[in-house]
Amino acid sequence: MVPTWRLRAAFARRLSGMYGTEVPAYTTLLEVTGQINDEVAGRDPDAGRLGGIARVTAERHGAIRVGTAEELRCAAQIFAALGMHPVGFYDLRDGDVGAVPVVSTAFRPTGTEELERNPFRVFTSLLTTSDRRFFDADLESRLESFLGRRRLFPPELLRLAQHAEESGGLEEPQAERFLTLAVAAFELSPEPVDRAWYAELERVSAVAADIGGVAATHINHLTPRVLDIDALYRRMGERDITMIDRIQGPPRWDGPDVLLRQTSFRALAEPRTFREADGSVTAGSLRVRFGEVEARGIALTRAGRARYDELTAEAERQAAQHPEADRQETARALWDAGFPRTEHQLAAGQQAFFTYRPATGRPRDGQHPPAGLAGLLEQGWLTAHPLVYEDFLPRSAAGIFRSNLTGEGTRDADLAGTPFDAHRLSEAIGRPVHDPFALYATQQDRSLRRALSSLEAGAALRALDAGQPAP
Repeated sequence: MVPTWRLRAAFARRLSGMYGTEVPAYTTLLEVTGQINDEVAGRDPDAGRLGGIARVTAERHGAIRVGTAEELRCAAQIFAALGMHPVGFYDLRDGDVGAVPVVSTAFRPTGTEELERNPFRVFTSLLTTSDRRFFDADLESRLESFLGRRRLFPPELLRLAQHAEESGGLEEPQAERFLTLAVAAFELSPEPVDRAWYAELERVSAVAADIGGVAATHINHLTPRVLDIDALYRRMGERDITMIDRIQGPPRWDGPDVLLRQTSFRALAEPRTFREADGSVTAGSLRVRFGEVEARGIALTRAGRARYDELTAEAERQAAQHPEADRQETARALWDAGFPRTEHQLAAGQQAFFTYRPATGRPRDGQHPPAGLAGLLEQGWLTAHPLVYEDFLPRSAAGIFRSNLTGEGTRDADLAGTPFDAHRLSEAIGRPVHDPFALYATQQDRSLRRALSSLEAGAALRALDAGQPAP
């Protein structure tokens, strides 16, 4: 039996190998990422604080785009076979620039042990064909008809995926067949693209064309994790690979790394064949796939995330008022003045998620531990260990999507958008979409209860049961 986590690890490796043959610049990205990770690990004894070098080296997230709820349900079945579940709801439709008519979730492991074994994630976007800001009734009807005729995943793959989910893995021959079919399902299709149909969708949105203008889905990008994303950004440029204009997410600063910073090289012109109106097939190219890379920090609580969002909004406001100013410097100044500067402050202020352990080596002399988390930390009863952020930022994801588009597309801002939330996305998938905050809080609270029980901290346990101090 090949257990679920080994299927996931093997799928991630094979997908990476396939994508490297399709997009050679991705292989360069992996080489530079590996060099920088080795350098950081060699000079910084604390480099593994948010995941050991083995985990970071193996870590990937992929991205795919589908057109219908049925396609999304099929993708969810394949990911369920790999122990990956939908986490988080991301609405990318409302950015300031560019048309990105999708809502998204991320399929990933949810258990602590599963994440440590292999934290593979796939950011999966669903085209919102009924959103009148992008698609009128006629185009929606024709798009739905096109999407309804295609089949992204063969029945044999879906049967094996269901069996793997029910059995917790597959026997060796079945596992090999499943992995072969699963990787093939995400390869770039050689089928000619209908040029007129693709161009019509592209006028609305390059993302819509990439989803609904082709016969199959494909890996849009595959993202390694790097320990110094600023160094990687510079070094890729030195190799004459064109990067997008900036790193998305929090600024680089002297305080704790939080949430997610990501960037990418620009989408490359890839050879494709096109079917013309007269039926002939001609050669051409499309720019839809790019090479993303990410640096992960500490997961923030709702309070910490609200503070992050406030600072981000203020940084963008100031950047708009002073376009000549350095955006990173503007953001860094705001963070220096308005964000907790240490992990201790993040933990004591309940603005980030940690696991907690009893401190060792401190004589208690009959003292009783305080009831509050801040006191337990300040007086040395507990040690805090940060939880890595396993998820995504909708503004950053939309920013990278837009930075790699061939045009801004069109969006009628005078019309109302189709309502969409996590509940509706759950209905489309046929599986619950997990709340990432709840997953982090559960992991944190479990560790805190164990630590407090070990300390016989009854008052603190009672406070936790009453809703404090857990965020």
